[in-house]
Amino acid sequence: MNENVKTRPSIGLALSGGGARGLAHIGVLRVLEREGISIDYLAGTSMGGVIAAGYAAGMSSRDLEREALGITHKRSILRLVDPGLPNGGLIRGRRMMAFFQYEFGELTFSELRLPLALVAVDLRSHQEVVLREGPVALALRATTSLPGVFMPVETNGRCLVDGGVLNNLPVDVAAGMGAEEVIAVDIGLAHSAGIGQWIGDRRWIPEGVANTLEVIDDTLYTLRHTAQEEKLRRFPPDVLLCPTLPSNVNSMVGYSRVDELIAAGEQAAEEHLEAIQSLLDGPRRWPLPTAYATTARA
Repeated sequence: MNENVKTRPSIGLALSGGGARGLAHIGVLRVLEREGISIDYLAGTSMGGVIAAGYAAGMSSRDLEREALGITHKRSILRLVDPGLPNGGLIRGRRMMAFFQYEFGELTFSELRLPLALVAVDLRSHQEVVLREGPVALALRATTSLPGVFMPVETNGRCLVDGGVLNNLPVDVAAGMGAEEVIAVDIGLAHSAGIGQWIGDRRWIPEGVANTLEVIDDTLYTLRHTAQEEKLRRFPPDVLLCPTLPSNVNSMVGYSRVDELIAAGEQAAEEHLEAIQSLLDGPRRWPLPTAYATTARA
């Protein structure tokens, strides 16, 4: 048999950001595993990037669920928070970085089992940055740096924050990596009972700072929502999954609802299973954008 004969199109999986809502991605991966549907490329933003990185490193959906159950206990979550005087963010992010280093060690993108791209935004160039080289832990710290909450990541002359500001659902990035078919999982941008409420409930945050961060939160929500709608119009995925998730689960709250969120991801994937399986027979429906044919690496 000729090993060069291509038996199916390459499949990319794009996972969106959204805090605790991102645990639903694990449920999607579980269904893909169960059905024997292999993923060739992974692209993720923020929490979607965390789940994508774990899968690219060789973790199964069961492994990811076990890690989620372990870290999402209230005391474990609090250990990741290192508040300080406002200096680009309320949380320094050193403990978060230590957590990513514990999970991934010195692993680099080139050492992953599957090709991975993580999305961040450089505040100096005001541009989206696709991270595909260097330490995975550092890239995860960057893609999860929610503006105003976590201090930005300073690296290679860049000031990086959460990629959801410009590209919360990186369908185009997955295609730019070489995926001929793209499955996208949109966990939604919850806003009711959101970060603003969480900030207001923290006694250690001065009222004036809390009010300022609520305004920032509202602004970021508007930007992310508008940017994502525009991206999806230009680069629609071949299959779009939108798990039904509680509106009060967001970047700061809901991490204890692991089973519920994973189940929602499973249900969404099962409802679209026929469409997902049909991808194995057909080409991508839209042309690869020139801007991503030579995606800049960082």
